[in-house]
Amino acid sequence: MVLLLGLLLLSFIVTSFFMVPFIDLLFYLKRRFEKNRTENEKKSETPIHDQLMKGDIGTPSGAGILLILILIVLSLGYAFFSSSVDRVSLVILLFTLVSFGSLGLVDDIKFIITRRKGKILGLGRRKILLIQALFAIAISSMLYFMGGLNNFYILGLGNFIIQMWYIPLAAFVIIAFANAYNISDGLDGLSAGLLLICLFAFLALTVQSLDLTLASFIGIWIGLLFSFLYFNVWPARIFLGDAGAFAFGATLAVVGLLTGKILALAIIGGMFVVIVASSFFQILSKKILKKKIWPVSPIHMYFKFLGWEEPKIVTRFWLAQGIFAILGLWIAMLSR
Repeated sequence: MVLLLGLLLLSFIVTSFFMVPFIDLLFYLKRRFEKNRTENEKKSETPIHDQLMKGDIGTPSGAGILLILILIVLSLGYAFFSSSVDRVSLVILLFTLVSFGSLGLVDDIKFIITRRKGKILGLGRRKILLIQALFAIAISSMLYFMGGLNNFYILGLGNFIIQMWYIPLAAFVIIAFANAYNISDGLDGLSAGLLLICLFAFLALTVQSLDLTLASFIGIWIGLLFSFLYFNVWPARIFLGDAGAFAFGATLAVVGLLTGKILALAIIGGMFVVIVASSFFQILSKKILKKKIWPVSPIHMYFKFLGWEEPKIVTRFWLAQGIFAILGLWIAMLSR
């Protein structure tokens, strides 16, 4: 526990040291490319969403690039000095960060040199989903062949050994959480706060199960999120960006999969599930019924559309996430 707390504090200090100059760098790059920026002439597919996000245009995005680098370096540093590290789990976690982070990096770079119009700018939705599927299948195969995972447990029903079917199931979970996190990254402090609450639940779970590798990784992650959240709460000085959103969402899913608690993952990350479901049903309604369920999605943007103040929405989503995390942790401990 002493080592774990030390890693958390070290991560917080290192991130805090680099965050301010990194924000200054992003502001400099935005000014540097300002003369090359032109508004996208193409009609936006989400005009209400874009109008609600209009006040965030001047805030730089891309903090995820720095956070991913710090998380990787500190995790590798811990692995170098520790002989008890489960290197298979660490390799899978770091591969997830790098692969999904590189996918979002395209959007982050384009955001720096152009002006955002809509949620996804660099790559189309179909291309992103295809690449995500390839990465997710690779990660799921690593969990199956290298990690030996091939089952999931449902409280009251028992343990199910599904063998190779584990790969598509795990891939779906990874893709779902990667996109859920990216969709939730729309209000100042929302996604980072939700993630922080989820990680505390998984930290308790991994400490109880004596999984020191996963607990240490989560501890480092929590430390850098504390530092980032200081600059990301309303009014935000910096946004996470798509590199961090895709990477953190996918890695959260992998953390849950490594604990062997798929059902607990869905509950602990309950607000991410609610947010992505609100967007999914909106898209489904437009495709099938040719009309929207509500004026704007995801659900947190709908509350903003209704006139709720941004900090009020974020705080109440955090509270709801706290209840989900406690419920999921309780169910996970019951199923031990």
